[in-house]
Amino acid sequence: MRAVILAAGRGGRLRGVTGALPKCLARVGSSTLLERQVSTLRACGIEDVTVVAGYRASDVRRVCGRRIRLVDNLRFASTNSLYSLWLTRALLTDGFVVLNSDVLFSRQLLEDLLTARYDDALLVAARGAREYSDEEMKVRIRGGRIVAISKSLEPADADGENVGIGKFGRDGAGVLIDEMNRLITRGALREWLPAAFAAFARRRALWAVESRGFPWIEIDFPEDYWRACGEVLPAIDALDSPRSQTPIAARGASTAATGRTVHHV
Repeated sequence: MRAVILAAGRGGRLRGVTGALPKCLARVGSSTLLERQVSTLRACGIEDVTVVAGYRASDVRRVCGRRIRLVDNLRFASTNSLYSLWLTRALLTDGFVVLNSDVLFSRQLLEDLLTARYDDALLVAARGAREYSDEEMKVRIRGGRIVAISKSLEPADADGENVGIGKFGRDGAGVLIDEMNRLITRGALREWLPAAFAAFARRRALWAVESRGFPWIEIDFPEDYWRACGEVLPAIDALDSPRSQTPIAARGASTAATGRTVHHV
């Protein structure tokens, strides 16, 4: 299994926290978000990691080091996550895990996804008492399968929220690549990747793997960042310790700087 981390965007809403650095290089505790994701992937046995960079790709490359493949999204300012994953399509055919780089999460969540009996699945936080806005990538679930996924999904119709981490087996990867090709050909360069997930789900079962209350947070705003540092990271460390999060690069390369809600089921 290989992993693709989508890290091309700047994350302008976090400018007050990250300065000129991309969001994936926001430092949470002793490591950047990107370093934490790679360390967690490796702790779960995934060594083949590709990062799609865009904004300040040279900074991302320095943090990644030589062991990580970097794909440059040169059109990062005019495209979105769908296009970023599409750029890696030649690498996806045997199956893969895909992660949004702005998610801080417990290792147990990734382990649950990887060991789920489904080949094609997304991590989902069940709704509970949570109220949704236009920000969340909401999902509708029927019989354990995701049947709709969109930020524009009516909150009353949502059963949960997409965490931002998914996996696809060999057959599912072929279907997803086909749907991404179709969307890109139609000019959907600014679409979020879940537009392809929604199209996939109309052709093939896309299962929901629930977060089960393990801590995670998507970092979009400064308040997300500070909550990630003050509440979510300590909760993750308490669960994952002594599974330490160590830097990615040759343990000496310079790493970068520092930035809603803690999600529980």
